[in-house]
Amino acid sequence: MPIVFDDAKRFELATPVVIVGAGACGLVAALAARDAGAEVLVLERDATPSGSTALSSGFIPAAFTRFQRAAGVADSPAQMAKDVARKNHGEADPRVVEAVCRASGPTIEWLADAHGVPFVLVEGFLYPGHSALRMHAVPEKTGATLMAALVRSAGAAGIDILCSAHVTDVFANRGRRVTGVRFARPDGSLEEVGCNALVLASSGFGGNPELVRRHIPEIADALYFGHAGNQGDAVAWGTALGAASGDMTAYQGHGSVATPHGVLVTLALMMEGGIQMNAAGDRFSDEHQGYSEQCLPVLRQPGGFAWDIYDERLHRLGMTFDDYRQAFAAGAIRPAPDVPGLAAAIGVAPARLASTLEEVARYAAGRDRDPFGRDFTGKPKLVPPYYAVKVTGALFHTQGGLAVDEHARVLDAQGHPLPNLLAGGGAARGISGAHVWGYLSGNGLLTAVALGRIAGRVGAGIAGKG
Repeated sequence: MPIVFDDAKRFELATPVVIVGAGACGLVAALAARDAGAEVLVLERDATPSGSTALSSGFIPAAFTRFQRAAGVADSPAQMAKDVARKNHGEADPRVVEAVCRASGPTIEWLADAHGVPFVLVEGFLYPGHSALRMHAVPEKTGATLMAALVRSAGAAGIDILCSAHVTDVFANRGRRVTGVRFARPDGSLEEVGCNALVLASSGFGGNPELVRRHIPEIADALYFGHAGNQGDAVAWGTALGAASGDMTAYQGHGSVATPHGVLVTLALMMEGGIQMNAAGDRFSDEHQGYSEQCLPVLRQPGGFAWDIYDERLHRLGMTFDDYRQAFAAGAIRPAPDVPGLAAAIGVAPARLASTLEEVARYAAGRDRDPFGRDFTGKPKLVPPYYAVKVTGALFHTQGGLAVDEHARVLDAQGHPLPNLLAGGGAARGISGAHVWGYLSGNGLLTAVALGRIAGRVGAGIAGKG
């Protein structure tokens, strides 16, 4: 059993707040708890903090920030919540949606102003489903540099992060109050620490093939582009304590991962005029429907892959993103001076390729309507020289998890909060509903940082009461 029920358990070492997981959610929770006056210990299974955050682009949506206002962007938490709900078709808990959207802007500003995280507003293109420019990132625009900034902030705040500490068991009394955890060290030894509040920030279950196949069979055979440590531990601990879980069929996919290189190719290429075609040279979907759900149409194509096709203008845009530069350096990007050269580069019949590009040009000029429903007007048509990259669909991270309320408290099957257990990020039920199409760009990091801050502050309050 992942839960050890023992009313008489005592610990030689204890700290008020213990946090499991040192990704964005865990570190933000730790900073919030520390700012609220609580002593904190973060336990991380890896040798260095990374998690799903380090593998992401590091873009965090937030509403009504000073960064937006400085750029003349009009936005509000209510507008953002409407965008989230529109994308998930109202399937998520509206209380949690409202809470994370309301907390998003203050959290970004707090991290920047109180803890030195150098956020900038990402400009130049609008992610699908968002009605305003609201993506915030560190200047390098990578999850790894976001993580580095959060680790520096945690160090400056005097937060203890114990790495290579794999939590294996949670202790609780018969009243379902968590009393501490047990964790394994690299040499095989086991250690224990008591706590007054426990925050689960250990992400989802994308790295557990058995759980993925059980809950999300449609993506079980796809490339997993997430962190191997996402094994579903938080859900196992929570449910063993009587917690409810929700939306276990939800996930964030991506329809544009360079193959076989395994490098993310930015959605900006599609949003600004690029297209996807299959091995026969045909488009097969509306590339603007969202990068998460686009994974399935790509995987359904012959061979389970597609080609991203774009031009010099978009290549230059791509080069402003670190992931794209990595793909270019790895040789994933194939340049071509003209249609015959592009056809040769990707192995598509020149006539079919030319026909597809001519169709797209007509859509861009407004002379025809795209049968897939995409609006090509407002963006320049594709012109030579061209670029192509072979991509596949992938599972990035799961969106289902422990049911939580707007205070990040884990709930039981009757909707009552457990005494001192909190969760955020991938460990908690997200705000994407129950389907892949409910994921709005940035939902993962949104719940990581917003619920992380909420969980840290609430956890500190619980710990202070003993």
